Amino acid sequence: MRVFVTGATGALGRHLVPGLVAAGHEVTATTRTPGKVAQLRAAGAEPVIVDGLDRQAVITAVVAAAPQVIVHEMTALASLRSLRNFDKEFAATNELRTKGTDNLLAAAAEAGTRRVIAQSYTGWTNERSGGPVKTEDDPFDSHPIASTKQGLAAIRHVEEAVPAGVPEGLVLRYGGFYGPGASEPLLDLVRKRRVPVIGGGTGIWSFIEITDAAAATLAAVDRGAPGVYNIVDSDPAPVAEWLPYLAEVAGAKPPRRVPVWVGRLLAGELVVTQMTTIRGSSNEKARKELGWEPRYASWREGFRAWVSG
Repeated sequence: MRVFVTGATGALGRHLVPGLVAAGHEVTATTRTPGKVAQLRAAGAEPVIVDGLDRQAVITAVVAAAPQVIVHEMTALASLRSLRNFDKEFAATNELRTKGTDNLLAAAAEAGTRRVIAQSYTGWTNERSGGPVKTEDDPFDSHPIASTKQGLAAIRHVEEAVPAGVPEGLVLRYGGFYGPGASEPLLDLVRKRRVPVIGGGTGIWSFIEITDAAAATLAAVDRGAPGVYNIVDSDPAPVAEWLPYLAEVAGAKPPRRVPVWVGRLLAGELVVTQMTTIRGSSNEKARKELGWEPRYASWREGFRAWVSG
């Protein structure tokens, strides 16, 4: 099929585009940076330089490509440094998830594209009461951290607008990325013992290795009913388990442990929440309806493969 991929040079797009080409799809891939055109062409895609916030440029590019499927992977996270002022750091990404999403849906309407697959996120977005693992039917956090309210609203916009905006709208809620080209800063901080276990480390995380995330996205191109899917591995785990393990396989000393009040001073309320009260996510729906199985069912083998290269 003809597939139009936005954000094609990001952490996920770098693995998705070659996978789409290898599967026989005809891929048009976008970037905002002229210097990345050669990278996309080498991957087998037809590159297009376009700003996702330029509505007319997006519509023109999509209509020219006449895709049967649009994959929306636009974010602006390359310069992310801190989660203390989350909505400030994510302002550009929030705009891509609102205005950028609307631009792509308008383009899909113009081009007659039936299927749109859009990136979302699962983690701090989950309701923090009840059981430790949430499904797609569970609600968003009813008491979000103040600094994340705009980010949560942007995610909610994607998850409502895409299924409503096209006949086949799918939203993929990715867990925490790791693997080739993803989350290297986390690995560096762990090796420097700059990521402590805060409180009891009882926050439940759901990870997804980056090539597994790309494989799930590839599966969604021609499988799955409209709706929302958690794209995570099969082993949600508390920080107190996965963080010391990551340090061990990375050859680092065990992470320091600090009380909640120290963590709040050092890193802010969102990081404390991630370390102590967030909930994990189930991948049962994606495995069943997309016919997808993560190669790394657990972060345990995934982390080891990541660190060893």
